[in-house]
Amino acid sequence: MQVIYHGSYTKIENPKILSLKYPKDFGTGFYCTILKEQAIKWANKYDTKVINLYEYHENKNLKIKDFTIMTEEWLDFIIACRSGKKHDYDIVIGAMADDQIYNYINDLLSGIITREAFWELAKFRHPTHQIAFCTEKALKTIKFIGIEEVE
Repeated sequence: MQVIYHGSYTKIENPKILSLKYPKDFGTGFYCTILKEQAIKWANKYDTKVINLYEYHENKNLKIKDFTIMTEEWLDFIIACRSGKKHDYDIVIGAMADDQIYNYINDLLSGIITREAFWELAKFRHPTHQIAFCTEKALKTIKFIGIEEVE
């Protein structure tokens, strides 16, 4: 069991997978993190700020993709997901392409920078983490345990 966090404007006792207007790093899913500070940053986008806490119980029967480090495979996966391509994983775990990283990805796709330049720029970014629960089966691995208000 591990405690994970989701930054929001409201309490989310029963997470749902919502289709969003803009594709995310690991596709459609309910996104959490093991980094409380990162959840606070997510919550800071809103006027009302809360962090939802969940217990995560890994289920090895699910199809899980875990990018333990940022690699070419991670980069290609994010490019595909951000382009709207679907995948068949229940859960995807790894570093997030924050706004700055995503700007580098756009520059790479536009031919402004090379892959080598992307990796040089990306290595100076602070560590990030996200877990995308992409299926209903995946959502069954988390249990709401409370909220914390963020100032």
